[in-house]
Amino acid sequence: MHKFVRSLITEWRKLGLPVEGETIVVAVSGGADSMSLLLAIDELRRRKKLQLGVVVAHLNHKLRDRESDADEKFVADFAKTRGFAFVSASAKLKRTGNLEQNARDARYKFLSKVARDSKAFAVLTGHTQNDQAETFLLNMIRGSGANGLAAMEPVRALDHGIRLVRPLLSWATREDTENFCRESGVKYRSDRMNDDEAFTRVRIRKSILPMLREINPRIIETLARTALLLRRGDAETRRRGDGEKRGRGDGATPGAGDLMLSELKSMARPDLYDTLREWLRQARGDLRGLRLKHIESIESLIFSQKSGKTAELPGGGRIVKGGGRLRFAHIKVEK
Repeated sequence: MHKFVRSLITEWRKLGLPVEGETIVVAVSGGADSMSLLLAIDELRRRKKLQLGVVVAHLNHKLRDRESDADEKFVADFAKTRGFAFVSASAKLKRTGNLEQNARDARYKFLSKVARDSKAFAVLTGHTQNDQAETFLLNMIRGSGANGLAAMEPVRALDHGIRLVRPLLSWATREDTENFCRESGVKYRSDRMNDDEAFTRVRIRKSILPMLREINPRIIETLARTALLLRRGDAETRRRGDGEKRGRGDGATPGAGDLMLSELKSMARPDLYDTLREWLRQARGDLRGLRLKHIESIESLIFSQKSGKTAELPGGGRIVKGGGRLRFAHIKVEK
C-alpha cells in the first residue's frame, strides 16, 4: 500500500469517519489534489478498507470555455473507468463582486444538493496543507482574529446534517498529491486561473510563500500547524466558557442570541473581538467577508452614547443596538 493511501486511512480513523454502510460525495475538479484523494479512496475500496458508496461530483464553472468542458469530460471518463457514480452541473456565476467567493458559493450549493440527492453523510474535498497555509496568510492580511487564523477545519457542518470533510488537510501537501498521481500513472488537469495573479490567493501562492520558504523551507507545514494550534486553543476557550456558564446555571450558549452591552463594555479588546467573531460565526453560519473594519464598527456601536443605531455587515446582515443589547438581524438581499 502506498504511503499516501496509508496516511489517508489513518486520518480517516482519527476523524472517526464510518468505513462501511454509508455514501460519500467526493468533489473532483480534475486537479492533483482532488484526483489523488479519489485515487486513494479507490484503492482503499478495492482493498475492502472502505466499503462505502462513492459519488464523484464535478461543477463546471464555465470560466475557461473549452478547458472547463475538457475538465468535466476528464473527470467523467475517469469516474466511469473506476466504476464510480458521476454527477455534474454547470454554474451560472455572477461576474460582479468577488468571483472566487461566487464560485465557492456555487460549488458548495451544488455539492450539498448532490449529497442530499445521494443520501450521503459527507462531502469530501481535496484541500491540503498548502490551502491551509494560503488561507492563514489571506485571513491575516485581511485582519482576521484567532478564529480566522485558525483557517479551515478538517470536519464541519455543511447543510442538512451533511458534513464537509477535508481528509488531506492536516498531513498532505500539494507536492504529495502531485507525486502520488504521477506514481500512480494518472494524469491530472491544470487550471490556468491558478496562475492568474489578479487573485490575492494566487499572489500569496506565487510571491509571498516562496519568499517565506527562503527563511523556513517548511513554511507550508509550519503555517498549517499554527492554524491547528489556534483552532485547538479556540475550541478549548469555548469549552471553558460552556463550563463556566453551566456552573452559573444560566443555560446560555456562547455567541447565541443577543449580547448584553454591559458585559461587552467590561471586556478587554482582544476578548471583545473574539466574543464578537464567535457570536457572528454562529449567527451567520460563517465569517466569510468579515474584515477587521466590521468588528471595529461594532465596537464603535457598543461604546456609542446613542441607542437604536446599526452597523451593516457584508452578505446581508445588520447589528442593531437597543435596550441594552446587541442583536443580529438578517437582511433580505434583493436579487
